[in-house]
Amino acid sequence: MPTLPPRFSSPAKAARPRRDAPFLKIDCASLPPQLVESELFGHERGAFTGAVERKLGRLELAGGGTIVLDEVAALSPAGQAKLLRVLQEKSFERLGGTETLQINARLVALTNTDLPAAVAAGLFREDLFFRLNVVPIVLPPLRQRRADILPLAEHFLSALRARRGRPDAAFSDAARRALESYSWPGNARELRNAIEGALVFAATDTLEPENFPEAIRAANSGIPVSLSELRSLEEIERQAIAATLEATRYRITRAADILGISRKTLLEKRKKYGLK
Repeated sequence: MPTLPPRFSSPAKAARPRRDAPFLKIDCASLPPQLVESELFGHERGAFTGAVERKLGRLELAGGGTIVLDEVAALSPAGQAKLLRVLQEKSFERLGGTETLQINARLVALTNTDLPAAVAAGLFREDLFFRLNVVPIVLPPLRQRRADILPLAEHFLSALRARRGRPDAAFSDAARRALESYSWPGNARELRNAIEGALVFAATDTLEPENFPEAIRAANSGIPVSLSELRSLEEIERQAIAATLEATRYRITRAADILGISRKTLLEKRKKYGLK
């Protein structure tokens, strides 16, 4: 999670001006390339089809605050080149504009991609990687932070109780052991989605191992899943999407949020699997 250092003379002094400043986020993976640039730099009226009025970008709106680029590796080559210029020159123009604007915001870039490998494969600019890699913060996967699993699970459950109308929901001891035993290849997002799914399907307010996906139950039991019980990834995905759509009464945006994918991706997968 590389960050750009603040433009102040000392860390203590730098911390104060940004504390109450705007904190803005752009999801580079879920937006088309042209919209990422528009969100970042803004655009002038008529810059492209649909640009009916001037729009200020996040760089401009952030002022002296913080901009978070989530999944920065998903930026297009053109977007990477423009971002590099911003980092080097601290200036930019709105799409379709000629006025050069200055930037004083701090930039935080997030990714779960191995950026050095992406650079070696020609998928990410080497000069941009070095420019971003000022203060790298590497967060180990959840399987390497098992002490964090239950505190995170309790945090997610607390946040999801009200949303699901289950204010008294709690984990059983067996459910806690199941959560701790699983390797969580999808990290915190998978953990959150598993808990929300359990809240949807549990018949009582006590969440038991059987309310969680099969892989979590198998990890807790210590008994390998037999070959006859194994399913393809497509079959698992289809079942998960079908169950989530039914649980959310086919509210596409809500279902996509639970599944951790974009609305567009969910619609494509719904069509692929023939789900009504």
